[in-house]
Amino acid sequence: MDNKYLDLLAKKYDCEEKVATEIINLESILNLPKGTEHFVSDLHGEYQAFQHVLRNGSGNVKNKIKDCFMDRLSGHEMDEFATLVYYPEDKLQLVERMAENEVRLHEWYAETISRLIELVAFSSTKYTRSKVRKALPKQFVYIVEELLYKTDEFQNKRQYYTKIVQRIISLGQADKLITGLAYTIQRLVVDHLHVVGDIYDRGPAPDKIMDTLMTYHSVDIQWGNHDVLWLGAYAGSKACLANIIRICARYDNLDIIEDVYGINLRPLLNLAERYYDDNRAFRPKLNDSGKRISEEEIVQITKMHQAIAMIQFKLEMPIIHRRPDFHMEDRLVLERIDYAHRTIEIHGRTYQLRNTCFATVDPENPGKLLDEEQEVINKLLFSVQHSEKLSRHMNFLMRKGRLYLKYNGNLLIHGCIPLNADGSMKRMEIEGQVYAGRGLLDTFESFMREGFNHLDVTDDLATDMIWYLWTGENSSLFGKKEMTTFERYFIAEKETHIEEKNPYYTLREDEEICRKLLREFHLNPDQGHIINGHTPVEEKNGENPIKANSKMIVIDGGFSKAYQPKTGIAGYTLLYNSYGMQLVAHKRFTSKEDVIQSGTDVLSVKRVVDREVQRKKVLETNIGKELIQQISVLNHLLKYRYRH
Repeated sequence: MDNKYLDLLAKKYDCEEKVATEIINLESILNLPKGTEHFVSDLHGEYQAFQHVLRNGSGNVKNKIKDCFMDRLSGHEMDEFATLVYYPEDKLQLVERMAENEVRLHEWYAETISRLIELVAFSSTKYTRSKVRKALPKQFVYIVEELLYKTDEFQNKRQYYTKIVQRIISLGQADKLITGLAYTIQRLVVDHLHVVGDIYDRGPAPDKIMDTLMTYHSVDIQWGNHDVLWLGAYAGSKACLANIIRICARYDNLDIIEDVYGINLRPLLNLAERYYDDNRAFRPKLNDSGKRISEEEIVQITKMHQAIAMIQFKLEMPIIHRRPDFHMEDRLVLERIDYAHRTIEIHGRTYQLRNTCFATVDPENPGKLLDEEQEVINKLLFSVQHSEKLSRHMNFLMRKGRLYLKYNGNLLIHGCIPLNADGSMKRMEIEGQVYAGRGLLDTFESFMREGFNHLDVTDDLATDMIWYLWTGENSSLFGKKEMTTFERYFIAEKETHIEEKNPYYTLREDEEICRKLLREFHLNPDQGHIINGHTPVEEKNGENPIKANSKMIVIDGGFSKAYQPKTGIAGYTLLYNSYGMQLVAHKRFTSKEDVIQSGTDVLSVKRVVDREVQRKKVLETNIGKELIQQISVLNHLLKYRYRH
């Protein structure tokens, strides 16, 4: 072991007793039950629904309340108490408005504080005191610890404890304490959060989700295809940027671009007003958020939608031409159009085009941007890369994210591991080198990080590869043969809209295939699971999210409102504690006001995925491996610094 490293470590542990104490502490932690992992996926900007799932721990908070107060509270009282834990500020306002008088309110305060302290104690039984202290409201740590660890078998301190609570109330601190304890409980019931992709696009508030994740106590992210699109735009890919703005226009979310991230869309609007008219194929899909939008605004968005779509199709063409390894020649759609007859040839068949908007396209050179279009996309890219808020979000997304994660024996991946129909790993050649399986995903991620680290380079292989991850056949995030965006806009025949999925999505029903994939990533196929998002599970049509004898778990059940008519539910989440795994299906979330008023939750049936034969300890987790390494180093320090 490096002596300089040991010297540095010795400054922190400057005597033998400190080293021994830390070794004892870490070895003891290894024997605690593992913390609860919470898996969510495909949030798609649905901030309110995500917040509720986060606050209730996918039902974990309610379970703790039931276990703690089973024989003392009625079902209604448990519901009321649970909503206080989920939304303490809102619930306190409601309680204070409805209180008969100050005396009754103070009685409610005292009883509620007592219950919250008891629930904190119950929820913290598998954690060290040090970890619990970090979760407590900072301004009340001393007081809460006195109440939390009270011992009064001889009744010497009864008045002492009673006085603490009374003075908290009389000094007007009850609301702050109750709120702090509620958030402590939320934090204790979930030890670590996994976001298995797609924070962005479709929904109205991905920025608020990002703000929440940036303050969450323990989180990792597996990038989804929509997340990579945003990362690519920030990294300098103009094709990714055009896709982002087109999707925001399609789902009436341009205010995310303009109002939230401060990106000026006026140049795009000016271009759109000059060249485009109203067009039914490009009218925005209006959501049910209650936002009022005039007919004039709808037409403006429609024009901008067309303008950015045509810029996108043009920007993609030079990438396809300069990257023959991508094999995307079929996506050179503007080159396949007969502009005189308004037809296009796709896969050997000719189709009539409808709702066309080719005013800026030169039939002799269809991939060439007008000077005005070039100026617009340049200005947009400059604004994107100079948005302080977007910079913070993208850097966090890059720092906390990756394409896949091996965690506690499971493989977390948003999309797929590209396969051939026979179950073999799909191969892709990149600059003369062939990659497949884990090696292909590692290569994709390497390009992602290279592109992100060189924001000023906009047309190198790394930047083009980020765009490929959004739309390419061998992409582990896209997982389809080709993206038929053009066909959906301009061709009536539905067969052209179909996007053929990678065989992975059929083969993942096969247990042996899943075991093979786990081995590919050096995971134990007897104990491990693959946890997927990306493809909504159509539960109402009988599709099972638990596949391949529990080796495959798909947790995209439709957080996005756009998918809910298709899925029949509002998302799956997964819980993994020391006893095993449970899948939770969610009913559609309406509003937090409904939850506060009615006390009802949005959970449906919980399904056991896997139950541990023996309760799993920290020793058997990723954190356990890190602690074992730390213990080894400390033992080395003890041996060679203090016992020589």
